Amino acid sequence: MPIGRSAKKSLRKTIKNHSANLTLKNKIKLTIKKFLAKPTEKGLSEVDSVLDKGIKENLLHKNKVARLKSNYSKRVVVKRTAKEKMSK
Repeated sequence: MPIGRSAKKSLRKTIKNHSANLTLKNKIKLTIKKFLAKPTEKGLSEVDSVLDKGIKENLLHKNKVARLKSNYSKRVVVKRTAKEKMSK
């Protein structure tokens, strides 16, 4: 247990930040899972939005987010081109 006032405040702050971080991480995971189950352009925009929020909150590194966005956008493009080939 913390003894000093600043240590107590630090503990309170850490607990509060931890719960906020967990909430956002779970939202990111859930959004990505939904997108991977059914990749659509709307889902891609939701994933991009949530990942950008992760950068803003310092949960995710910007290069990791760029890599993920690139990979997820490829899934939508592949799906779109497959539909165009079938329609021809």
